Amino acid sequence: MACPGCLLQGLTEDEDVRAMLRGSRLRKIRSRTWQKERLYRLQEDGLSVWFQRRIPRAPSQHIFFVQHIEAVREGHQSEGLRRFGGAFPPARCLTIAFRGRRKNLDLAAATAEEAQRWVRGLAKLRARLDAMSQRERLDHWIHAYLHRADSDQDSKMSFKEIKSLLRMVNVDMNDMYAYRLFKCDHSNNERLEGAEIEEFLRRLLKRPELEEIFHRYSGEDRVLSAPELLEFLEDQGEDGATLAHAQQLIHTYELNETAKQHELMTLDGFMMYLLSPEGAALDPAHTSVFQDMDQPLSHYFISSSHNTYLTDSQIGGPSSTEAYVRAFAQGCRCVELDCWEGPGGEPIIYHGHTLTSKILFRDVVQAVHDHAFTLSPYPVILSLENHCGLEQQAVMARHLRTILGDTLVTQALDAQNPEELPSPEQLKGRVLVKGKKLPAARSEDGRILSDQEEEEEEEEEEPEATEQRRRAKQISPELSALAVYCCATRLRTLRPTPVPPQPCQVSSLNERKAKKLIREAGNSFVRHNARQLTRVYPLGLRMNSANYSPQEMWNSGCQLVALNFQTPGYEMDLNAGRFLVNGQCGYILKPACLRQPDTTFDPECPGPPRTTLTIQVLTAQQLPKLNTEKPNSIVDPLVRVEIHGVPADCARKETNYVLNNGFNPRWGQTLQFQLRAPELVLVRFVVEDYDTTSPNDFVGQFTLPLNSLKQGYRHIHLLSKDGASLSPATLFVHIRIQRF
Repeated sequence: MACPGCLLQGLTEDEDVRAMLRGSRLRKIRSRTWQKERLYRLQEDGLSVWFQRRIPRAPSQHIFFVQHIEAVREGHQSEGLRRFGGAFPPARCLTIAFRGRRKNLDLAAATAEEAQRWVRGLAKLRARLDAMSQRERLDHWIHAYLHRADSDQDSKMSFKEIKSLLRMVNVDMNDMYAYRLFKCDHSNNERLEGAEIEEFLRRLLKRPELEEIFHRYSGEDRVLSAPELLEFLEDQGEDGATLAHAQQLIHTYELNETAKQHELMTLDGFMMYLLSPEGAALDPAHTSVFQDMDQPLSHYFISSSHNTYLTDSQIGGPSSTEAYVRAFAQGCRCVELDCWEGPGGEPIIYHGHTLTSKILFRDVVQAVHDHAFTLSPYPVILSLENHCGLEQQAVMARHLRTILGDTLVTQALDAQNPEELPSPEQLKGRVLVKGKKLPAARSEDGRILSDQEEEEEEEEEEPEATEQRRRAKQISPELSALAVYCCATRLRTLRPTPVPPQPCQVSSLNERKAKKLIREAGNSFVRHNARQLTRVYPLGLRMNSANYSPQEMWNSGCQLVALNFQTPGYEMDLNAGRFLVNGQCGYILKPACLRQPDTTFDPECPGPPRTTLTIQVLTAQQLPKLNTEKPNSIVDPLVRVEIHGVPADCARKETNYVLNNGFNPRWGQTLQFQLRAPELVLVRFVVEDYDTTSPNDFVGQFTLPLNSLKQGYRHIHLLSKDGASLSPATLFVHIRIQRF
């Protein structure tokens, strides 16, 4: 069965892709002793790779998807291959890194050429996937299921196979409705084939709600002229909608060449437009860097990670340099290094007094050097939690200087104003160290005891031995010299002092202390954060590396709101939503009310409502099956819209559920919210599978700032729990924002 939107279209003659379709025996490397040869083969859909397992499992456990690949690295470019791949030349090795929590796949091929075939082939498939329109992805998705449902592979579909297809795509239809769709069988041979199958798919994929909108504007001739499309754009609330813009959209999205020549848009072109990034809920203008990047660092929210080295829980999980690589790939700009005394004079990183594994400090610094600026050019902050003695602190300082070289900030950029914080623009491509600083007045040995900062706070539940505590309080001059703009200081008071605090001082607070300040100090804490950086981290009691809601901290202007990036959940969805815009560069300019030194803003008392947000939840398309191994397991979806902002704005409202239809459920329900501080609001769209007897199951979500939400009829492209695309799954909504 030919697939019009096939990923392999144009690649079937490619030698690399053909080799992948034939399959390769590649050695999977997990440890020094676990190195097993397995067959890997690209599936005919071009979307997934099947792999052999020692013990056969459910079919879904034998594949990985091309769209879930984060990166393909050649040679010994992963922690696993550097440690365990020494027996294999780098030219024969590759690493497939995935989005979300899935572990890296470290592989060794029989020859360098075979390894290159997979590296090049995966790069071509990923490029082709990125270039596909939403409509092409939909065509490809449905044809892949069609191929699976054709049980005897005769390129014909019986009624039984059509029913099987419908269950696969998450819809349970009664026989009468399914048979109505089956009436494409013009040859009356109880089989659909060729053009009949394509007609069946057109009927199945019909979007009545889009047709109704289209006909409202197109009139009797059933095509949109440029002026009619302009009218639609104006009703959508598109900024600066012009006739020229309408004409450009026709030339971009119309599929019919004759219509395009007459500057007309058909229903197919209209659907292409609404399914494109220009028809999405996220403002396309906000997907690149669009904010002022020339303000002091304290004026930005900065994407920050806690216990960055962990890949799992903070009690017995593994530590890995790969966790830093993943954090940087998610736009993180502030990572944590929990430094302890190691053997052979080499500092190590791990979660002290626990069973987490240990990694070398120098290996982490090397990972920073290699990966910190792959996604974003803006500065990275290394938050040091230092438990080392003076000698190994000096070793830490040496590694930072030699490995990072000129990227490391070792002195003030402006010698005239050394205390003033520079901007992200001024610090492009640079690494800052956040650590303790020796005061000007020193003790006799020049190494006076410092204020204990976050180490004392993080370990308050489990006291250290006296000797360890004494050693950790000492600061080596070499390490002290590297704390230039991020000098760790304890926050003692928010009241005015005779000597005003310096902008380069950074306070670290656990979530409980931060909440107490927000509640009791209110506006004073906001003003403090307009001038200085504040880092907030999770309580040490969160043994399973759970997270807190970052929104509460952002409301008060805290910049470095550190989360466990390895733990998915709504908290990380909010973090991803906050940093989704501005080119995903990890820096978001705070609203003006959080930047002005004399601001009167208090998140606990934000004033009267200023904005009404009205969301009409219309339909969803192609929601994923939650249990792919059970054909009869169909979702009963509902949609919840959550508002995350100041406490007075926080709200959640949901639709009814639709029984047994994850393919094209319809709601047509309106949810409305009154907002007092809209500039801080994140909107989270969640789809769940309703269950009467147990908590609902998560299906997909999408979170974005209210200020980046487009009005009018919009598609929302859903993401998985790990933040991976669930394409072609979408929500279709109408959005109205009234400001007063």
